[in-house]
Amino acid sequence: MRFKDKVALVTGGGRDIGRAVSLRLAGEGAKVVINFRTDEAAAQATADEINAAGGTALLCRADVTQAAEVERLVAATREAFGERIDILVNLAGGMVARKTLEEMDEAFFDTVMDLNLKSAFLVTKATRPFIPAGGAIINVSSLAGRDGGGPGAVLYATSKGALTTFTRGLAKELGPHGIRVNALCPGLIGTSFHDIFSKPEGRKAVAGNTPLRREGRPEEVAAAIAFLASEDASFLAGTNMDVNGGLYFS
Repeated sequence: MRFKDKVALVTGGGRDIGRAVSLRLAGEGAKVVINFRTDEAAAQATADEINAAGGTALLCRADVTQAAEVERLVAATREAFGERIDILVNLAGGMVARKTLEEMDEAFFDTVMDLNLKSAFLVTKATRPFIPAGGAIINVSSLAGRDGGGPGAVLYATSKGALTTFTRGLAKELGPHGIRVNALCPGLIGTSFHDIFSKPEGRKAVAGNTPLRREGRPEEVAAAIAFLASEDASFLAGTNMDVNGGLYFS
């Protein structure tokens, strides 16, 4: 119960990796705020599972690319659990679509950058006054941010690369206040993201080239996030931890 009596806010916390993170943190004692934007059914199922197991979960719909909705999310968290947010997991994000440079326009650029970078900025800025010394912020980046991504993923990769830099800069800024900021860079994880954006033959090839010869599981990413959120990682700050089965070394 590493997180007993602690409050965790997980953006995009209802499904796939977010679901696994919410379940893991709640299973170790945290009171979890599950943020979602569209998939209420999945978020509700995650909250129901936490509450049925004796944990505490709160659902909150919010588009975290919009400052007013982020403020409402933070206000709901404070109203439910008090003036302290011990753990922030910035997980909301997405590719939106695979597009080449020629296919992109300014609106697409703004959408992808807002979803993956602006969201983390807005939520971190809004929660910062309520994160105490000893608190932890974990940003979820991507292997794409390390290697430039696959075909049509250049903008997604760019946004995730920016998130890794955001992580390093914040670690320097918030470290003197006792707040640790780290990031995770998942590789090929078996989620609906790849069901939508990756072809089966491509996934099979990538898994075959991974030293561990398989895709990762959301629960394995959640375990790494729980580690970074815990006192077991008390001297880690500014890291961008690779969780990719050995596919890429930073």
